[in-house]
Amino acid sequence: MSKTTAIAQTIDAGAIGVRPPKPGRRAGLPGRSQLPEALLFLSPTLVVVAVFIVFPIAFSFYLSFHEWNMFSAEQAFVGLDNYARLVTDPEFWAVFRHTLVYTVGTVPVNMALALVVAVVLNKNIKGRKILRAAFFTPVIVSTVAAAVIWRWIFDPNLGLFNYAMSAVGLPVINWANDPTAAMASLIIVGVWKTFGINMVLFAAGLSAIPVHYYEAAEIDGAGSLQKFWRITVPLLAPTTLFILVLSIIGSFQVFDLVYVLTYGGPLGSTKVLVFYLYEYAFKFFDMGFASAVAYLLFGVLFVLTLFQIRLFREHVYDAG
Repeated sequence: MSKTTAIAQTIDAGAIGVRPPKPGRRAGLPGRSQLPEALLFLSPTLVVVAVFIVFPIAFSFYLSFHEWNMFSAEQAFVGLDNYARLVTDPEFWAVFRHTLVYTVGTVPVNMALALVVAVVLNKNIKGRKILRAAFFTPVIVSTVAAAVIWRWIFDPNLGLFNYAMSAVGLPVINWANDPTAAMASLIIVGVWKTFGINMVLFAAGLSAIPVHYYEAAEIDGAGSLQKFWRITVPLLAPTTLFILVLSIIGSFQVFDLVYVLTYGGPLGSTKVLVFYLYEYAFKFFDMGFASAVAYLLFGVLFVLTLFQIRLFREHVYDAG
């Protein structure tokens, strides 16, 4: 706005008895006098956030430096002993390895299948809405209910999985109760359970890609695979990063599926980080050590997320 226009507006406002707005302040924004009213309306939400989010986070961080069994009023300060005990515990590294195996087994397969199905269903084919709903159904099914159903499917005597395998001449496997196959059963159910949400997210990303890119590629003689690798994959980079971060975080935090399907067994072969945390918190009542596990898990996820963001920024966004 030029200086002449500002002077004219000031003169017009004074002529009709309206006080002109102060420079640098937008009309309609609340002033300092309205701050108490705004805080009053926000107070229910602020109280809920403070009680159920901020306080537990701060208190668990405090407990990670203390020894407390939850039944005693005494909270003995132990400094970094809980963290030192954690990183020197052989069981922790075994549990961490199981978590990595589950993550590596679920995330790439899940994302690849979700992307392929999203691309196929993005085309104008018959029944695509029904197929999308069918693929998304496992997402809205309770994890506990899903795990109970899959325990029956994996049953070595009555399960459908082994029935189908024996029908094609494959050996029957005691999936959930075999130390060598239990993790594979978790990965199968994990992919089945979360596949739908990733498919929907990829479909949303595909719908945001302008159609004229594909039309121009077709004019240049590009085939389906070339359009997929040269157009779809690069332009889906933000969506892929978002799904990758959420998938890794979700895989590291898996608990209810393990609790119902295998209960960390057999022989601890499916015990993951959050189940390990649960045992020390609510079976052994060692809340200080459990809090240290929680914050170490937070640190691992934080570093992994930063690494993924930097990797995509350097190799995808800058290249574009």
